[in-house]
Amino acid sequence: MASLLILVPLLGVILLNLPLRFLKRLAFPFALALALIQASLALFLPADLWNRIVVSFDGLGNFNLTVDRLSIVLILSIAIVLFAALFVGWFTIQDEKKRFNFINLLILAVIGMNGVVMVRDLFSLYVYLEVTVLASLVLISLDRDRDGLEGSFKYLILSTVATVMMLTAIALLLMTTGSTSFSEVAAALKTRPDYVTTLAVAVFVGGLSIKSGLVPFHGWLPDVYSSAPAGAAVLLAGIVTKATGIYTMIRLVTAVFGFTPQLKALLLFIGAISIVVGALAALGQKDFRRMLAYSSISQMGYMILSLGTGTPLGIAGAVFHLFNHAIFKTQLFVNAAAVEEQTGTHDMDVMGGLSARMPVTGATSVVAFLSTAGIPPLAGFWSKLIIIVAVWVSGYHIYATVAVLASLVTCAYFLSMQRRVFFGKLAEEFQSIKEARVGILVPEVVLALITIAIGVLFPYFLNSFILPMISIVG
Repeated sequence: MASLLILVPLLGVILLNLPLRFLKRLAFPFALALALIQASLALFLPADLWNRIVVSFDGLGNFNLTVDRLSIVLILSIAIVLFAALFVGWFTIQDEKKRFNFINLLILAVIGMNGVVMVRDLFSLYVYLEVTVLASLVLISLDRDRDGLEGSFKYLILSTVATVMMLTAIALLLMTTGSTSFSEVAAALKTRPDYVTTLAVAVFVGGLSIKSGLVPFHGWLPDVYSSAPAGAAVLLAGIVTKATGIYTMIRLVTAVFGFTPQLKALLLFIGAISIVVGALAALGQKDFRRMLAYSSISQMGYMILSLGTGTPLGIAGAVFHLFNHAIFKTQLFVNAAAVEEQTGTHDMDVMGGLSARMPVTGATSVVAFLSTAGIPPLAGFWSKLIIIVAVWVSGYHIYATVAVLASLVTCAYFLSMQRRVFFGKLAEEFQSIKEARVGILVPEVVLALITIAIGVLFPYFLNSFILPMISIVG
């Protein structure tokens, strides 16, 4: 079953690109069906059925696809973000050929991310990471404008550095442990750790920090998020950096590297500094998307901080916040796309009062920002609460205090955004604008409802998601 999440999209891309004109008209419904089916499987397929069909090849190393509860969370997140990015891209890209290419690249990125969350081998993981990165690179520069090409080039350079670091780490681990399988490398690291394996782990974590856009490797992220086409920005901000960076770090640290005191200290420091730098940088932005980009850096810092506790509750909090962030950050970038589509600008200083003309976009933006800031009873409040509790009870009181204070800064810059974009007096040049098209309103409303539902129904999610996650990682 797990293999179908790679084989079916791949077969679909091949068929869509056959020289038959009518097939191109099926691109949007095919991608939409992929998103809905993948989400349905993640929500309703019993966990024991996922691994009934396992793909394995011998010769070029072990290659297998395995799904557990952590994978299912990411599979669901990928499907939801694919749904939103698909609608935004389809309704904001005017050129028919470019729309078709966008959907192809979207599906290829999803193939890569699905592989990332299901493989259990370091080299196979690297291959799927690169599939995702290459598709993302082309998506960023899809418009072929100066900003998009510049953002794509920065992403290429930094991603190449990360790739070299990860391949070096994989080579070191292969030489010292004799394998690239998660389980075999983990067993070897436990029984015979040495300075070479310690170096390999540190280099690998550094590479993943670059792909995540964590401080101090965050310079590329605001440029990429602000210059990519709207649909591509939704995908990148919503899930790509989390699947290729944050999730991968959670998976490798918990399943392969283990929590050494040095690694925990490193993760706690990177998480805390990312929280603070991202939040403070967001305060000074006037570009809508750049503010959201710095906010993403801050929120991903919460995940790494929680992971750094090394406790089951901390890991569960990191995964829960990863899922919540995929929802509310996708929501905010969809809203940014709606505002940009109607006003033609990202500059918040020239906006104001847009809620009068765009009430749905304004209302759903409030839901997303309150969840990001950790205001009850929305979803983001619960995941942040779990993170702060996990950090506090682990004895890291200063880090827990930093996390709480940073939430106040988050409130400040999002209140500033709401005031400058949606509240106040409507600018003269925007008197005639209308609400975004239905195609963009659909993901806005769906994502807002998910955020509200998870917050209000938290006791259910506590029993069905968080507690089972603790048992898995514990």
